[in-house]
Amino acid sequence: MTIGTEPIRVEPDVFSSFAIGQGHCVGDLVFLSGQASLDDAGEIVGAGDINAQIEQAMSNIRRTLESAGSGIERIFKITVYLTDMADFEHIITMRHRYFSEPWPADTTVGVQSLALPELMVELDVIATR
Repeated sequence: MTIGTEPIRVEPDVFSSFAIGQGHCVGDLVFLSGQASLDDAGEIVGAGDINAQIEQAMSNIRRTLESAGSGIERIFKITVYLTDMADFEHIITMRHRYFSEPWPADTTVGVQSLALPELMVELDVIATR
């Protein structure tokens, strides 16, 4: 069985050099690739600053979801990858800033490293259109 997917396109596409798609829509579901603190040139924003990295990742999520006809308010699942679990309190602050009840389902995972050494957080979301 083949399921039709609709690729999400965002320009500039900072993921293209990594051979990664921004995400895909399957029916009314929107699946994004993990979003990190990269600007339009693919440069890291906020090296050493977890709050700046969270803000940039959320900005990237917002833009990508909007390209898919969705928005942050339609996120129902988020997975957070942290290189330092001591930064977990900042994730709670992020949840209160961007979400409200009913809260999205959430998994937070401590990892040794992310794709680039300066990255401290990566956010992976699923939303509806």
